[in-house]
Amino acid sequence: MQIREHIDSGRPALILHPSGKRLSFAEMEASANRLAHHFREAGLHEGDSIAVVMENNEHIHTVMWAARRIGLYYAPINTHLTAAEAAYIVANSAARAVIGSRTTRPVCEDLGKHLRDGMPALRMIAGDDLDGWQRYPECVANRPDTPVADEREGELLQYSSGTTGRPKGIVRELTHATPAQAPMLLAPLVDKLGITTESVYLSPAPLYHTAPAYWSMTAQSLGATTVVMEKFDPRGALEAVECYRVTHGQFVPAMFVRMLKQPEAVRNSYDLSSLQRAVHAAAPCPVEIKKAMIDWWGPIIDEFYASSEGAGTTFITAQEWLAHPGSVGRALTGVLHILDDNLQEAPPGQAGDIYCEGGLPFRYLGDDAKTAASRHPLGWATVGDMGYLDDDGYLYLTDRRHHMIISGGVNIYPQEAEDLLITHPRVLDAAVFGIPDAEMGQSVKAVVQKGDPADATEEFAAELMKWLRDRLAHYKCPRSISFEPALPRSDAGKLYKQVLIDKYADPQP
Repeated sequence: MQIREHIDSGRPALILHPSGKRLSFAEMEASANRLAHHFREAGLHEGDSIAVVMENNEHIHTVMWAARRIGLYYAPINTHLTAAEAAYIVANSAARAVIGSRTTRPVCEDLGKHLRDGMPALRMIAGDDLDGWQRYPECVANRPDTPVADEREGELLQYSSGTTGRPKGIVRELTHATPAQAPMLLAPLVDKLGITTESVYLSPAPLYHTAPAYWSMTAQSLGATTVVMEKFDPRGALEAVECYRVTHGQFVPAMFVRMLKQPEAVRNSYDLSSLQRAVHAAAPCPVEIKKAMIDWWGPIIDEFYASSEGAGTTFITAQEWLAHPGSVGRALTGVLHILDDNLQEAPPGQAGDIYCEGGLPFRYLGDDAKTAASRHPLGWATVGDMGYLDDDGYLYLTDRRHHMIISGGVNIYPQEAEDLLITHPRVLDAAVFGIPDAEMGQSVKAVVQKGDPADATEEFAAELMKWLRDRLAHYKCPRSISFEPALPRSDAGKLYKQVLIDKYADPQP
């Protein structure tokens, strides 16, 4: 994948919305080359890792492209994490460099307090001064703006929470090919959507997520202009489509909900006629929400199902979906298998674990047991999702193993909050799970068993909420806490969460 092929196009590679900041393909190419040289002169080589602690800004694509020029793994870190949580990823990835920004300075300042082996030697911060950190991009101003002599394709190192609650790095082996020779992983999907050099692609989500990072860079490599929202808001997204004549975009269902909730007069005030295709993924989309979006935007809203691991991909067009409502499509890459508890093929209509044959190879960094658990004896891979196939081979998702919560397109594993709650001196037991939420898809709910049932009050629930938010990224914390005299556990200690989910699930319009 290359962007240098488009430096004479005269089109912007990047537009930030709403600030309007722009980078041409020539500017992005030169900046990526300078930073690649800087990484090399600092001693970074193929197979090393860097950590990127940046919001959606004018530098983050340049950093990722620079890493990809010299065979580095780049680990974008969720900007909502605390310094302790971010430091875990820096340490676990063995990052040899970290680059932050003025916006993420508070986290960058405190990283060192949580790194037992000290900070990476190379530290850079964009648009700010921080003791011991190089100021970027000034620190690379004198580096060559031409490619390094021995370019090699790098790779995203995405972190996704595991069943223990600790984030796990998802590692794919490097190709050891030049960027020009390396395969385009998203080729089957972008071909379906028809993204070309004439396209304008809208990326409304944070770039520290897998899909926004991959898709926006793929669009740039094809010569398309990428419009990146600095922060999603429903009117801002509609405004961006109209302002930049967006042709393609990727969304999550929570964004659809928020746009649909705008007054009809507001929704109808924007010219969206430039849109050719929109695609969504990351979370189950309620059938009625998708129907309403198709009624509004027309039958141009496609969907794919995939994972950060790259185990396999399905795809369904809007027209297909209207004939198979609720489906996430048929296999686009790999072969799907639905297996029962005995690892036998389930018949059409029967739910089981979703395995994919022929997907991208991957492993979980430092977790051989989790890697092994994701493999079928025949080598097929699963990421813990459940679903079923219909007679025509269309996949329907039904559940997530381990009750992973997906809120607003973000994966949340409840074990972290559960483990923290149980350490509170006045808590005997705790369960955290997802309940339906009309806007976010799911919201985080906690149920707590108190030592003294008389203390199960609204005041103590509020105290627990604050206690958790002081120790954990806010998006991982429950939005409400209820109390039970005892939680439903077996004699062996297994927690029956579904009993609690059934009791507390109460979706509101």
